[in-house]
Amino acid sequence: MEQAAMDLFSDRHPSIKGEPVRIVFQNNDNGYTVMIVKIHETDEPVIGKEITIVGYFPAVHLHETYQFIGRLKTHPKYGQQYEAERYRKLLPQSRTGMVQYLSGDLFPGIGKKTAESIVETIGDNAITKILNDPSCLNIVPKLEKEKSDFIVETLLKNEGLEKILIGLSDYGFGSQLAMKIYQTYGDDALEIIKENPYQLIQDIEGVGFQRADELAALLGITGNHPERIQAAILYWLNERAMNDGHVFMPYNEVIPAVEKLLSRPAQAMDQAPVIREIDVLEEDGRLVREEEDVYLPELYYAEKGIVTGVQKLMERSGNPDEFSETEFLEALGKVEEKLSMQYAESQQEAIRKAIQSPLMILTGGPGTGKTTVIQGIVDVYAELNSLSLEPKDYDSEHPYPVLLVAPTGRAAKRMKESTGLPAVTIHRLLGWNGGSGYTHDEDDPVEGKLLIVDEMSMVDIWLANQLLKSLPEDIKVVIVGDEDQLPSVGPGQVLGDLIQSGVIPIVRLTDIFRQARGSSIIELAHEIKQGLIPDVTVPKADRRFFHCHQAQVVDAVCQIAKGAEKKGYQPKDIQVLAPIYRGNAGIEKINEALQELFNPASDQKRSLTYGDHVFRVHDKVLQLINNPDDQVFNGDIGEVVAILKAKETTDNEDTVVVSFDNIEVKYLKHDLNQLTLAYCCSIHKAQGSEFPIVILPIVKGYHRMLKRNLIYTAVTRSKEFLMLCGDEGAFGHAVSRNDIDRRHSNLAKKLQERMHVIPGEAPH
Repeated sequence: MEQAAMDLFSDRHPSIKGEPVRIVFQNNDNGYTVMIVKIHETDEPVIGKEITIVGYFPAVHLHETYQFIGRLKTHPKYGQQYEAERYRKLLPQSRTGMVQYLSGDLFPGIGKKTAESIVETIGDNAITKILNDPSCLNIVPKLEKEKSDFIVETLLKNEGLEKILIGLSDYGFGSQLAMKIYQTYGDDALEIIKENPYQLIQDIEGVGFQRADELAALLGITGNHPERIQAAILYWLNERAMNDGHVFMPYNEVIPAVEKLLSRPAQAMDQAPVIREIDVLEEDGRLVREEEDVYLPELYYAEKGIVTGVQKLMERSGNPDEFSETEFLEALGKVEEKLSMQYAESQQEAIRKAIQSPLMILTGGPGTGKTTVIQGIVDVYAELNSLSLEPKDYDSEHPYPVLLVAPTGRAAKRMKESTGLPAVTIHRLLGWNGGSGYTHDEDDPVEGKLLIVDEMSMVDIWLANQLLKSLPEDIKVVIVGDEDQLPSVGPGQVLGDLIQSGVIPIVRLTDIFRQARGSSIIELAHEIKQGLIPDVTVPKADRRFFHCHQAQVVDAVCQIAKGAEKKGYQPKDIQVLAPIYRGNAGIEKINEALQELFNPASDQKRSLTYGDHVFRVHDKVLQLINNPDDQVFNGDIGEVVAILKAKETTDNEDTVVVSFDNIEVKYLKHDLNQLTLAYCCSIHKAQGSEFPIVILPIVKGYHRMLKRNLIYTAVTRSKEFLMLCGDEGAFGHAVSRNDIDRRHSNLAKKLQERMHVIPGEAPH
C-alpha cells in the first residue's frame, strides 16, 4: 500500500509543487476550488511563476506547500489552467521547517522552544507521527497536557479532512471521487474502506467491482477471500437487474459468471468458493434462493408483494360496486348522450369489465381508443356512483375519488389533457420523498375509489409493488398499457407478466378508429407490431424516409430539423430519437449538432460548461434522475431559461434555471450531472411522451439495438409527422427481429400458482 501511494506521487508523474496564495472561488458543498498558486517546482510546461489550479480540494490552506498532479489545459476565457486530479500536502520535512510550522500562527501559545522540544523528542516526520498517533506527545519533556491536547486538536482540525482526502488520493481516487466518498462516510471514510473496500460499490456512484477490487488488492484482499467473492456475487446480480432487467438469475448462470468476474490472467478461480459464498450470503439473508433461482432480497420481496397485492384485489368479496346490466347500460347511455357519441362494442366491453372487476387490464396499440375508454370508465363509474367529477367539490377531508396516474410527468400531463381530470405521477401519488422512501404504504394507504394507471409498460417491479401495497381495500384498479412497447428501464416486465399470467381480466383493443385511420404513422405502427415490413421509402402525407449512410446521419437529421423549423415548428416540437449514445450516429453527436443548429453560441447568450457539456439559455434539456423535492422526474424535458453567475446567487455558485412545464428548478453547477441536452434522446427516455414531429435515424451501426419493440415504441411517439432516415434494410432487419430479450421473472408463474389458474384459462 505504501508503495502504491508513493507511485501515485512519484517523479514519474508530471506535477506542480507550490503554495496557494489566493482562493478565487470555493464551493463549500463539494470542495470545487479555483486558486492562484505560486510555483515552487514543476516539470510541466507552465508559463510564468504563478498558475490557476482548479479541482476538488476543500481543505487547502494558503501559504502551505502542496503537490498537484493533473493536466494543463487552456480555458477559452481565463487562459492556462492546471486541472488537478490528485493532490497532497507537503508537510515540512526539515527540522527547521517543522519548528516554524508548530510555532506559527496556527498554534498560538506554542512558542519556538516548545516546538523545538517536540521536534527534538519525536524526531523526523514529527507532524505526521502526531497525526498518526497523538500519544507520542506524552514523551515530550515538560509539555503540559493542555498544550498537548491543543496541538493535537489543532492538527486534526486543520489536517483531518485533508488527511482523509489525501489518504483516499493515495488509494488512487481522484479529488472529485474522493470528495464524494468523504461526503458519504465523513471522518470514517478511511476506516470503512480498510474494513470493506467493496462497500464503495453500493454507496458511491462511479465505483464498480473492478475499481473496488483493485483497492481491495492493495489492502491484501485477493484470491478466494470471502469478502471478495461475496462482493462479486452481489455486484453481478445487481448488474443483471439494473442493466438487463432480470428479477432473478438462474443458479447455473451465476456460478460461471462470477467465476469469470473474479479470474485474473495469472489467477484462475474454481467454482467451489463461489458455491460456498452463495450459501453464506443466503444464510445471512443477503440473497434469496428459491429452487434454482437466485434473487437479490429486494427483488424477491417486490415480486412476492405484487402477487399478494393482485390476490387481495382479485379475491375481494362483497364488492359494493356491483351493478346490474340494466344499471350499467342506463349509465352508459347517459354518458354517451352527454358526450354526443356512441362507444364501439369493444369499448363498451372494456368499460363494462372495468366496472365489474376489482382489477382489470386494458391494452392496445395506437389509435385503438384507449384514451376514449379511460374517459368512459371514469364517466360511467361516476354516473353509477352519483359522483361529481369537479375537483372543487372535494377537500382534504373528502379526497377526490378518481385517481389518474402515470410513471412520468409527461405521461401524466398527457393523461390530464386527454381526460380533463387531475393526473399525477405514481411517485407523487405515493408521496415519494427520495432517500427516506414513500409516505404511503400498507399502513397508510392512499385515498380513492377508482385508480387508473396509464403507461404500465414503463412501471418496474419495485414501483408496482409499492403502488399495490399502498392501495385501500375498496379501490377499483384499471391498468392501461401497450404490451408491445419496451419494458421498464428498471427490473421486471410487470405489464407483460400480468397479462401472461391470465389471472386478471383483460380487454385488448384492436380496431383502429375512424379518427386515426388517416394516419400512416398508426398504420405503420400496427404493421410493425404484426411483423410486417412495409416499403417505408414510399412517401406519405405524414411521413418520409431519407436514405443516408451512417456517417451522414447527423447531417441528415439537421437538414430535416432545419426544414421543420422553416415550417414554423419550434425545437420543443421536434424530437430526435436514437437507440445508442456514442458513435458518429449516436445521441451525443446528434445533440451537439442540433444545439448548434437551434441554439448557437453568441456573445448575448449566457452559457455554462460542465464536463463535456455546454448548456446555453434556451437549450432543450432532459432530466436524468428523479428529483421529488422539485417534482421533476427522470425523462422530463425542459428549457434552460436562465444562467446565473456565482456573484449573482446566494449560493455563490454558477446556477442553471430550467423550466419544466412552468415549474422552475435551479441547478447548482455540481448538480448539472442531472441534466443532458434533449434535442435527441433515447427511445427509452421518450416512453410516455408524444411529440408533433419525430425524427428517427435507423442504421446498421445500431445493430444489437435494432429490435421490433424498440422501433415500434419510437414510431408510436409521433403525433403528426414521422421522419425516418438511414438504411431501409436496417429498418426491415429491426422489424423482423422479435427476439425480445425475455427477462428472468417468476411473477406470472407465481400469480398462477397463488390464484390456482391454469395457464391459458380465462380468469373468473
